[in-house]
Amino acid sequence: MDYTEQKLRQVNRYEGIVVDVSVDHIRLADGSESFREVVHHPGGVCVLPVDEQGIAWCVRQFRYPMREHLLEAPAGKLERGEEPGSCAARELSEETGFTAGELIPLGSYYTSPGYSTECLHLYLALDLRRGQAHLDEGELLDLVRLPYSELRAMAARGELADGKTTIAVLQAAAYLEERGII
Repeated sequence: MDYTEQKLRQVNRYEGIVVDVSVDHIRLADGSESFREVVHHPGGVCVLPVDEQGIAWCVRQFRYPMREHLLEAPAGKLERGEEPGSCAARELSEETGFTAGELIPLGSYYTSPGYSTECLHLYLALDLRRGQAHLDEGELLDLVRLPYSELRAMAARGELADGKTTIAVLQAAAYLEERGII
């Protein structure tokens, strides 16, 4: 059965700094009508840097909506027209100072498809070269170094509150094992 929903009109819209929000009046497949709230997001990247010793480099930063400090892989929002791989390299450099000799795609995922258009593109960064971090204005974070095996165990135990980081850590495992890094 085809359950495609048809937008009849946009009832309300908020335009924000990072996201826009709309309330859409829709027609369901059975002919009835309803409303959908949609958060329109440009998408982003998450990049997990792992060095040749099997050390993963993450960031710890305060996330205002959650009111918590979270351990995360470096990540950021796509700029208009920016390719995900370019964004991953940019965010890696900005947040950690690293550049990667290899940037391996780990897949793309919808963060919460019930209400958001955000799609995150995940990458594994290898063959790291150290440089100087250059954070965005107002971006405050700590660089955290820990064995990939410990980060993977944390993900498996459900100790990483950040979903994108958990997926990237688990997706990277097979590739890192195959390369003999872990």
